[in-house]
Formats: sequence, C-alpha cells, structure tokens
Amino acid sequence: MIGTPGIYIIKSDGTRELFNREKLEKSLRKIGTDKVTADLIVARVEGSLTDGQTTKEIYRQAFGLLKKHQRPVALRYSLRRAIAELGPSGFPFEDYVAEIFKAQGYQALTDQIALGTCVPHEVDVVAYNDKELIMTEAKFHTDFGTPSDLKVVLYIKARFDDLKNSLFKYGGKERKMTKGMLITNTKFSSTAIQYGECAGLNMVGWNYPHDNNLHQLIEKINLLPITVLTTLNQTEKKMFLANNIVLSKQLGDFGLLKSYGFDDVKAQTVVKEVYDLCKECIKPNESIL
Repeated sequence: MIGTPGIYIIKSDGTRELFNREKLEKSLRKIGTDKVTADLIVARVEGSLTDGQTTKEIYRQAFGLLKKHQRPVALRYSLRRAIAELGPSGFPFEDYVAEIFKAQGYQALTDQIALGTCVPHEVDVVAYNDKELIMTEAKFHTDFGTPSDLKVVLYIKARFDDLKNSLFKYGGKERKMTKGMLITNTKFSSTAIQYGECAGLNMVGWNYPHDNNLHQLIEKINLLPITVLTTLNQTEKKMFLANNIVLSKQLGDFGLLKSYGFDDVKAQTVVKEVYDLCKECIKPNESIL
C-alpha cells in the first residue's frame, strides 16, 4: 500500500496513520465511482492534504467533490454517516435492523419483552420465519470510533444464555430461540471479537465479519436510510424517523410525501432523488419530474 510521505491523518478512534491514496481510491471505486472521477478526487484530496487532518475532514472533501460529478454515487459514499444520523436514541436503528431482516424474508418486531429462565429481557428486534427465531440486540453509536467492547459482548451473551431454553410464541407456534445476534453500526474491539468467536455469539458490525457485514448487507439488499437523502433537511428527517419511516424507498411514494405537507415541487424533488438511488423503489405511475 502507498502512503503519502510525511502526511499523517487522524482516524475516528484518535490513532494516527499515513494517508493512503490507494485506500481512498478503493473506497470510491467500491461504491461505483468511475476510475477517472476516483483518480481526480484522490489527486485533489492529496494535493490539499495537511499533516494531522482527520478522516472526517477528508471524507467531507471527497464527498463534496463526488457530489459534483456523480451525485447518486456520492450519496452511497455517505452511507456510514447516514446510519450514524439515525440516532441519538438508537430506536430508529432498531427499526432499520428490523427492515434488514424483513428484506431477507423474515417477519420482524421491535421492542419485545422475552421471559428468560431467570428474568425477563427487553429484546430490540425479534425476527422469525418458519424455521428460525432470531433475537437481536441492536447496539447503536453516533461516534464511529466507539466500539462495542468485551463488556458489551459478555452482557449480551449472558442475556441470550438466559433466553435459550425458554419457549416463545411467534408466527403462531411456540418455539425456542434458534439464534441470538448482536448488531452494531460501528465496530467491535479485538477482545470482543476473540470472545464472540470462541463463545459462538453471532456478531455483525460495520466491517465485521469479512463477509456479510452490515455495510455489505445494506448494499446487497439496497436498504438506504432516509438520512442519506440530501433533499431533506434535518427537521424533515427527524419527523419521518419519529414516525418509523427509516428507508429511502418509503419516500418514493409521492402520496406519502404529500400527506406530510410537502408541496408538489418538494415532493417531486425527493422522489427524483430516491429514483436516482433506487429505480425499483418508485411506486408505479408516480411522477418523478
């Protein structure tokens, strides 16, 4: 890997590392940026880079340049930060995790009470189909540098151990939990991963495991949160999140936007942006012009 001589950047966890132009180029290309545009952005960023810049500042510059050249791709580049904007309460993230399960064919409910062998537990998301009953803890952080550490993993594992022998009625039948999961929008500490792998705890983080991590799942099933949309202001995003509307594709419905008081022009602008991101998300016969 190629580092820029003498230029150190500060990561979200506070550590310093040499700026790596290949790493930035790879992140741009991964989301669909064409090579010419990616090379241009990397050159512009590298040319203005100063020692001690944060990854957040570099991201903002890259995102601004990308938005000028390939707007739909730029919105995908902002995905990690858009997920962080689902906070700060964490409840919209639970709704979002439920939608990820639904997109894979499960029924999913949030904020459930499950009676364990010893005590009742609040379960963030319960997902089920004919064969599986999955209980999930959704651990949300607004700061990318905040990991779910060993203490968190130990606590979650103890809860699932208390639940594993109980019977629960979901989908019209009584059954035991088939899997317990811990899903976070950031990362796990190295000791948390070591323990989780040893103890058999199913864990999903932004880039963990290597395959089917949270980032890959979102891209694979095209579940972009409303917070990725640039045509909504913060007040509008908060309004929709408060009403359990968490997916961009839900706002491909012109009538829904009108019901929330959007005028025709604003509603069409939002639907157009959703269309640019996800053409199959628009309801038939809806105007996008």
